[in-house]
Amino acid sequence: MTPRFLYMTLAIFLILATSFPARAQDSGNLPALPEAIQSLVDNGAQIRYLGKKHGMDGWITIFQGQEQYYYVTPDGKGFVMGVLFDGNGTMATLDQVQELQKTSGGEILDFLTVDRAPQEAQTPRSITETAEGFEFKTPAQRMFTDVELSNWVALGAQGAPVIYTFIDPQCPHCHEFLKDLRANYIEKGLLQVRLIPAGFNDETLAQAAFLLAAPDAQERWFKHLEGDETALPAKSDISTQGVQKNLALMQAWKFTVTPLTVYKSRDGEIKIIRGRANDIPSLLADLPS
Repeated sequence: MTPRFLYMTLAIFLILATSFPARAQDSGNLPALPEAIQSLVDNGAQIRYLGKKHGMDGWITIFQGQEQYYYVTPDGKGFVMGVLFDGNGTMATLDQVQELQKTSGGEILDFLTVDRAPQEAQTPRSITETAEGFEFKTPAQRMFTDVELSNWVALGAQGAPVIYTFIDPQCPHCHEFLKDLRANYIEKGLLQVRLIPAGFNDETLAQAAFLLAAPDAQERWFKHLEGDETALPAKSDISTQGVQKNLALMQAWKFTVTPLTVYKSRDGEIKIIRGRANDIPSLLADLPS
């Protein structure tokens, strides 16, 4: 099982102070809800009982087409939020949702419809919440989504083919790679590089945070490549939260080098280049036009 799947199964213990609109399922002989989840119902959340799985009562709440899952601990004193997997890596929550859909008459779960081929039944998948409902993704697709949602700055023209590149501000290989791209591709409007800054010591962490916060990030990065030591100051009072998120993403997907480039090819494949790319024309030709 990948680190990402392990991460998903470590669903977070919550104290919910927010309010969601909706209505509750008829109580019948259903188990009692923890107070925090009941507060969602009191504020109008649509809620449905998923059944008991691995000793835990499961619930789904729905608000404006967005779903969330809760599993109440056997003692009823706590709950976890997230997707439940069986010991073999299959998604138990998916099976529960599909069973609920069969018995609910499609009243509120039409948007959860999922066609799953038999050969896919034992393949671990991850879930992304979308406005349209469930979107089931392979690990590579999930990784690419995580990269898209990282903290990045854009180098190059809008509308140009895109690559995502993790860099450390003081990584010499990162410098050489971006110099390779700058004049012939970025500045000619042929490529947009979404630079994902990371920092592996206090100084580069602060420089990466400054780059993320800079309104003129492209200009400062290019000056940094040219040797301007003032372009990316290592300020001790700057927030590094955005960079820490990028570092956590690298750790979760075992990205251990910089530069590291991730992109979606013209045929839809997710591809990774570790280190400085050797054949940039081939890379550009592989991107969607």
